[in-house]
Amino acid sequence: MSDDYRQLLDAAIQHLEGLKSRGVRHIAVAPETLRALALPPRPAQANLRAQIQPIAGAPGTRPERTGFPKRAEPVPGAPRSSSPAIAPRPQAPGPRPEKAAAFATLCQRALACVKCPNLASSRKSVVFGAGNIDAQLMFVGEAPGADEDLQGEPFVGAAGQLLTRIITATGLSRGDVYIANILKCRPDMPAGSSGNRKPKPEEMQTCIPYLHEQIDLIRPKAIVALGATAVEGLLGKTVGITKLRGQWQTYRGTPLMPTFHPSYLLRNQAMSEKRKVWEDMLAVMEKIGMPISEKQRNFFLKG
Repeated sequence: MSDDYRQLLDAAIQHLEGLKSRGVRHIAVAPETLRALALPPRPAQANLRAQIQPIAGAPGTRPERTGFPKRAEPVPGAPRSSSPAIAPRPQAPGPRPEKAAAFATLCQRALACVKCPNLASSRKSVVFGAGNIDAQLMFVGEAPGADEDLQGEPFVGAAGQLLTRIITATGLSRGDVYIANILKCRPDMPAGSSGNRKPKPEEMQTCIPYLHEQIDLIRPKAIVALGATAVEGLLGKTVGITKLRGQWQTYRGTPLMPTFHPSYLLRNQAMSEKRKVWEDMLAVMEKIGMPISEKQRNFFLKG
């Protein structure tokens, strides 16, 4: 058994014991993960990839009717972008062993983090991130919510299901991209209260070094910042997401596209707002060299 595998195993055991001590009795496991457990042991980097595979949606919930197609299907004969297509992820080689090991070490550090005592004492999970550590595209939100805190995965509630639909509409899957938050712990709530609160600036500043390391290891071609709080935490700008969305920014040398948080689209079902987010995604697709069909270009446009 390799040292990398032992590190991952120790981190997983520590994480599960922590959940058990806080009263968690059940965790959601993706079907592909259950199937993978029945297979013979794989190299350490493959085990890391299995660890970070995302859960497409919260169990027992139905997808929102959002208008975003479940998958992007090319129209026969339709013109495409002249940009070269991204190589399909299933055929792409796995992460280099040293990269996988560095990511495993970073994950282990985050799982054991207690820099914010109030968040560490109230959390059920450390929501480190999910997806492909060789991704060309990365999505960053503000912080885990109740569903994410319970399951230990980012964007698994209603907003997460919508984000999955948006990603799929581009022709990618959640397994092709990487999804993370500025905060790895859910912001604590007063006893007896429900909902989620906005992360405090000092909490974001304390936690964001983990995100810096994730970005430095993944080296995505582009980052999508989801919502005003994510933009504030990443760029330090508080001018409002309405003014910033759709305008390319730069974060640590990487092109960054601010756009609305999926939860905003759940509250505002107007086609015009959905089209704004989709226009932002079209710009992202062009930036990273993805092909775009006429059908994709015309999503949410009146006939």
